[in-house]
Amino acid sequence: MTPRSTPPGGAQPPTDPDDRPRVSRRTLLKGTVGGATLAGAGLTGLVDPLTAAAASTASAGAGSGGSAALADALGSTAVDRTATAVTPEIRRKVDALLARMTLQEKLGQLQMQGGDVDGAPNDDLVSLARRGMVGTTLGVRGAANVNKLQRAALASRLGIPLLFAFDVIHGYRTIFPTPLGESASWDPSLARAAARVAAVEATAAGIRWTFAPMADVTHDARWGRIVEGAGEDPYLGSAFAVARVRGFQGSDISAPQNMAACVKHFAAYGGVESGREYNTVDVSVERLWNTYLPPYHAAVNAGVATVMTSFNDISGVPSTGNPELLQDILRGRWAFDGLVVSDYTSVLELVAHGYAADPADAARLALTAGTDIEMVSTTYHDNGRELLLSKEITRRQLDDAVRRVLTLKHLTGMFDRPFATPARESVLLSAANRAVARRAVADSVVLLRNEGGALPLSPGIAKIAVIGPLADSGADMIGSWSGDGRAEDSVTVLAGLKAAYPSATVTYTQGCDPVATTAPDLAPAVAAAAAADLVVLVVGEPAALSGEASARSDIGLPGHQEQLVETVAAVGKPYVVVLVTGRPLALPWIAEHAPALLVAWHPGTEAGNGIADVLLGKVNPSGKLTAEFPRAVGQLPLYYSHRSTGRPFTDPTQKYQSRYLDVDNSPQFPFGFGLSYTTFELSRLSLSRRTIGSGGSVTVTAAVKNTGTSAGAEVVQLYFRDKVASLTQPVRRLAGFHKVQLAPGQSRWVTFTVRGSDLGFFDNAARKRVEAGEFDIWVGNSSTGGLHTTLHLR
Repeated sequence: MTPRSTPPGGAQPPTDPDDRPRVSRRTLLKGTVGGATLAGAGLTGLVDPLTAAAASTASAGAGSGGSAALADALGSTAVDRTATAVTPEIRRKVDALLARMTLQEKLGQLQMQGGDVDGAPNDDLVSLARRGMVGTTLGVRGAANVNKLQRAALASRLGIPLLFAFDVIHGYRTIFPTPLGESASWDPSLARAAARVAAVEATAAGIRWTFAPMADVTHDARWGRIVEGAGEDPYLGSAFAVARVRGFQGSDISAPQNMAACVKHFAAYGGVESGREYNTVDVSVERLWNTYLPPYHAAVNAGVATVMTSFNDISGVPSTGNPELLQDILRGRWAFDGLVVSDYTSVLELVAHGYAADPADAARLALTAGTDIEMVSTTYHDNGRELLLSKEITRRQLDDAVRRVLTLKHLTGMFDRPFATPARESVLLSAANRAVARRAVADSVVLLRNEGGALPLSPGIAKIAVIGPLADSGADMIGSWSGDGRAEDSVTVLAGLKAAYPSATVTYTQGCDPVATTAPDLAPAVAAAAAADLVVLVVGEPAALSGEASARSDIGLPGHQEQLVETVAAVGKPYVVVLVTGRPLALPWIAEHAPALLVAWHPGTEAGNGIADVLLGKVNPSGKLTAEFPRAVGQLPLYYSHRSTGRPFTDPTQKYQSRYLDVDNSPQFPFGFGLSYTTFELSRLSLSRRTIGSGGSVTVTAAVKNTGTSAGAEVVQLYFRDKVASLTQPVRRLAGFHKVQLAPGQSRWVTFTVRGSDLGFFDNAARKRVEAGEFDIWVGNSSTGGLHTTLHLR
């Protein structure tokens, strides 16, 4: 498709004059089992490229692609794996080397081991490398450390270089907003620019393989790892997965400033029961294919080099030992020919699952299922010889896994350029990189409430009280999974406001501990508020409360922070709330009483500067939520694309409907929602035709106008619903989005092309179905409301 925006003028796009609703009996039009089509894919909106800040990274090898490449990657048949294409010459070299390897050397290539926390290789790891008993490393970083260990590996019998990996999730040294926050920009080009900066910095430190992007769709904010992904929607998650893969890998991962990406956690890790880390996933086939698999598939189609298995089991089978996932779907239907790595000790954990009898059995199950590299645990190394002798694994299975490891090392250029270049480390935390990060912070902020124009702040305020336990915490600015980022490098909210108001008196009071349950002394906070002209309250979750192993049963503000906000509010001075968090929180009092509420996520190195840019109106907020904020934790799992049920909640006076007795079904803030300092109006929704076939397409067009007094960006969103189907369908599905920058009074057309095949879904046999009938179409600025029309598929 070719989505676009154009200035309105002249005639409105033509529409079918027959607007009467038409419904036909359900008919199966097409079923495919090739697995090439993403459910709901192919309906993307053009996303504006990052402007001045991103341009500074383009010269660092950002490559090309932009929105057109994104649309291709999300299309039903388009596959672009050029960045990881394996040449005949590489195959010849790998086969020749494989023929020279002993069994012990082969098992060594399947072993990943870690170094010390500070990135240095310990003596044991150096010894393993020198003997050819390790193939890849986790966490060894910095040019000097990498080169020390690489010299040991090259001194082994065959001199096979090591490949150095690290969790570069949202930046290496320059830290960007956490992925959930970054997705709130609704700008995949921003995510691509951030990944590009991360790749340039990480490769300078010798890292050539990152364990990102995380493409897990989740509907449960209790899960700590919601912070690492793009939220609740498979379509949006696919767009950001593709952008991050291309940002990390570029057009050729052998280039010195590019690195191999790894989509994770395959599969459906975001569906863990109760949002509890490492828990089980029990999901229907249709839900697996329609909700959880699309972002992984999009990353594979975009040429991701590697895939990481997930900790969870699906329908009783742990992913690391699941041949249906790794062989039938990943390598079969999706034709993925790259490398599969386990998560941390997840091979050995097959024993704790009760799926493997002992470590040897775990090694057999994982290797035969298709897991190539074992991370940290050593069941392959310890049991590989015996498993071969007993014919529980075959020589071919072993050789295929080793071949994929050696191939990745060739693709990343490790055989040609095994050493890091120390001089390149000067790029770390450069001014250009920080400029991209600052823009990313501002573009990721979501304005959830702004009563009476509380924001933007006046530039002439004389006395500002900054209050809250997170206002001056550098560690909590960079968040979890912060690579090699350092708290002392980050700009706190306090520091950002002091820089923005050099002539004002800016004071700081912690108010309370972020998590302690003992009663705080709030008198200093009250005094600070009383003495100020304005209060900026900075509250939320410390970084340690989100990320891996950070599930929460109560997702309200921790500690006594809500009491702090209510007490300061009672002073009567103007105040705004900046929420720093790794997940959506339930905070009904603040959501209903705060004059202004700004969610800044864990924003990264340039946190304070980017937040100040938004608070003062230097940047007009344009972020939109990608995961809904609940009214209460009891609503979870919560997501906009739920099913109607046989008794949908339509009348609050009726008890016997799908509803709660003590809280409304709706979220506090819905998916796709976010305010601006200006206002926008959507109008003139039209379809180029009212009826299409499964092989046809329709153009959906609407006008968007900036009706306010300041320039701003609106995210125009396209949703649809299949009104009657052979399987019940979501009440809405995101089908496209278009971020449009508009001057005051300016209007533009926003156009989407919808193909008949895009309106299909996977059934419980994992077959793609496209069925005739009537479809609701909405164009709006969130997942609720919007302009509405109908489309008929014959």
